[in-house]
Amino acid sequence: MLARAGVTFVPNPLDARLVAETIKANRSTLLFATPTFLTHYTRRAEPDELRSLRFIFTGAEKLRQSIADDFEKKFGIRPMEGYGTTELSPVAAVCVPDFEQGGARQENQRPGSVGRALPGVALRIVHPESGALQAPGEQGLLLVRGPNVTPGYRGEPERTAQVLREGWYTTGDIASLDKDGFLTITDRLARFSKLGGEMVPHGRVEEALQQAHERRAGASELELAVVSVPDAAKGERLVVLHAHAKLDAHEWLAELANSGLPNLFRPREADFLALEALPRLPTGKLDLAAARARALQR
Repeated sequence: MLARAGVTFVPNPLDARLVAETIKANRSTLLFATPTFLTHYTRRAEPDELRSLRFIFTGAEKLRQSIADDFEKKFGIRPMEGYGTTELSPVAAVCVPDFEQGGARQENQRPGSVGRALPGVALRIVHPESGALQAPGEQGLLLVRGPNVTPGYRGEPERTAQVLREGWYTTGDIASLDKDGFLTITDRLARFSKLGGEMVPHGRVEEALQQAHERRAGASELELAVVSVPDAAKGERLVVLHAHAKLDAHEWLAELANSGLPNLFRPREADFLALEALPRLPTGKLDLAAARARALQR
């Protein structure tokens, strides 16, 4: 908008037909969407309707490789992933197209990565408990510093002090930085459970379940969410919410046994709960707080 580019807003981005028709009518070249939205467009839009697009940027949730593969196969263009939060105005890092000129090439995107930091933005990975700086490739808590960082929460000095220290914003996300500065997000710190003294990432369990489903059913589309509930023996235990009434948890776990996922990370068969639909926020993202509430109810 600041560059005087034409911008179109669609009231309901889950309305795949309206989005596709709007892109075609306006010959739009740049699309911002969440991975959830992209799955709807892949199912309901036609290649001709999205032919004008040159770039697609996605964020707000992890872009699974299967979603990117399906979209690229149908439309011939691969979505690029970025990362940010509301407090980061709202972007800190993003993948952009590789650059080539005169035999020189600059790599600007890597599979699974959300790209490099924006100009003027610094990223730091520290140990979640000690605060010690982590080496390249090691996972830890992501801190961000730069002109994009909020000065604080209005009227909430205590909350501001919890997340802002010496200009560094504590994102609450677990991530790693490789030696070339590419950032990879693992999961939210809040989306880890401590089972038997070990930190278990919900995102890794979800990914393993998705892959097991793809191997078994030959399909990439599966709505699920892993949450935790209190457990008297281990402190917490994992619950898998899904929207597939006919799903056989026993067969799913048998497939999961061959995935290399540690035994501690595998949910119990009794902790697979089928819902008519998973709760979602207006953005299309999973409403994890509501999902956990549903698990506690059950």
